[in-house]
Amino acid sequence: MRVADLPGNDEERLAALHSYDILDSLPEKEYNDITLLASTICSTPISLISFIDDKRQWFKSNHGLSVRETPKDYAFCSHAILDPSAILIVPDSRADERFSGNPLVEGDPHVIFYAGVPLVNKDGFPLGSLCVIDNKTRTLSENQLAALKILSGHVVSLLELRRATKTMTVLQKLLEERNEELQQRVDQFDTQVIPMVKAIQNDIATLERTPGAGTESRQHLFENVKTRISLLEAFLNM
Repeated sequence: MRVADLPGNDEERLAALHSYDILDSLPEKEYNDITLLASTICSTPISLISFIDDKRQWFKSNHGLSVRETPKDYAFCSHAILDPSAILIVPDSRADERFSGNPLVEGDPHVIFYAGVPLVNKDGFPLGSLCVIDNKTRTLSENQLAALKILSGHVVSLLELRRATKTMTVLQKLLEERNEELQQRVDQFDTQVIPMVKAIQNDIATLERTPGAGTESRQHLFENVKTRISLLEAFLNM
């Protein structure tokens, strides 16, 4: 057995994977339908949607398999993502030095045949694979391989939709918070600014009505106007 090398851009690849917030999410019918269809088309007992995390491979959908994750070092999919442009086909893992002696080959689920299509996002990062597995040797036809490629594209589309929905949810929350802030400003305007403006208007009207009033009285009114204008400017600059 040979542990797969890390992709040259693994740090960026992991960041891309985590941006979808898919790891450890609950099972979803859309993904389960894809693995069921993949197994049906390829006549294999197992089909997985596998994502390669830092130390593990985690299965978003695990048709025909009970576990949800395995160590990354054992993962066939860790080898599949090394060439994002090709389908990794292993006709007989026992005769392949990369996989002979692998606990997943020698023990459950006895992975003998494997075919995995890398799940490559729009930025070119291989996030994992859509794979089919059998406990005996087999081959796939060109039509079956073509179908796997199409299904892998649907998985990536679901991921992009998931991330877009997450982004929209965050933006909607920010918009709601901003609207709430604006409503608070409107409420403050009604309760603070309008009364302040009316008070300034009243002081100015008083000054106009009493041109002969004493200097001290007029000075007091002027100070009131200046103070209220300063408060108004401070509020408007908040």
